[in-house]
Amino acid sequence: MKTIAWIEISKKKYGGIVYNEQARGTLSKDFDLDLIICEPRYFRKIRYLKIPESFFYLLKLRGKKDLWIRDFYSTITLPLDKTKGKNLVMIHQISFSGFPLISRPFFFFFKKIFYHNLKKADAIITVSEYWRNHFLEKGYRNVYKIYNGFNLSNFDISRQEVVELKERFHLKRKPIVYLGNCQRIKGVVEAYQSLKDLDVYLVTSGRPQVKIPTINLNLEYKDYLCLLKSSSLVLAMSKFKEGWCRTAHEAMLLKTPVVGSGLGGMRELLEGGKQIVCQDFKCLKEKVEYLLDHPGTREKMGENGYDFAKNFTFEKFKKEWLNLIKKIV
Repeated sequence: MKTIAWIEISKKKYGGIVYNEQARGTLSKDFDLDLIICEPRYFRKIRYLKIPESFFYLLKLRGKKDLWIRDFYSTITLPLDKTKGKNLVMIHQISFSGFPLISRPFFFFFKKIFYHNLKKADAIITVSEYWRNHFLEKGYRNVYKIYNGFNLSNFDISRQEVVELKERFHLKRKPIVYLGNCQRIKGVVEAYQSLKDLDVYLVTSGRPQVKIPTINLNLEYKDYLCLLKSSSLVLAMSKFKEGWCRTAHEAMLLKTPVVGSGLGGMRELLEGGKQIVCQDFKCLKEKVEYLLDHPGTREKMGENGYDFAKNFTFEKFKKEWLNLIKKIV
């Protein structure tokens, strides 16, 4: 059986990590796959030391595998570790907007090394046409695109489940506008400032990484989907170039209309599903108010979004991953 090592430096449950977990679950049935975690253990709460600690673990990597699946950081250390075998680089997006300004020069240097070392990769996988074109235009070969895949049965949320969630979190009296995961880079601060005067519930989710007076709910996945289904609108106003945007895709599978920044691969998703792209926070309130006042438009957007989003099945995802890896190794 062919051997694969998949390197990760984080286990946080965000979109890219969920995608990677799904891919590993698919490959583990046909390949001998090892997950190698190089997440910080000692300095995880000290922002400036987390990445140096991860680099330390990455530099200690060694061994022979038929294929090493790497991320941005393990591509930087590729020439310096003691690994043998082919290399595939899995890239969702390249952004350092979540890091302090003082660290940006270091990441500029890291990007230079990354793009240089990327020439050694046997294949590059992206999750959208935007990022596939990004690497092709830089002259890289063997660039592939495998979209996110979704199990459509997970999105069968009943009316009763929606009612129960609204009752449990006291969200019954007004429309719900979901702003996104409570992170500054997701645009929730600007979205809140734009919409704070509306007579709606402004809701965020996940572990708060920025303080704003929204209703923040830290939910299990099923309840999170119920929240999206309960919302009159879902916003995806990310301030960085997304790989895709699973939140927007999940909302579309629940027939909830989406307004998003459309940065990076997200534009392909929003335009494909006939949702609204809003590139300027100054225009956000106007668009949100219009949709709240026109339920027929929201319903039509919901149907259009679902018709597009339903094509990205988990079955296609599994088939494309297996076919590509078998081709490489």
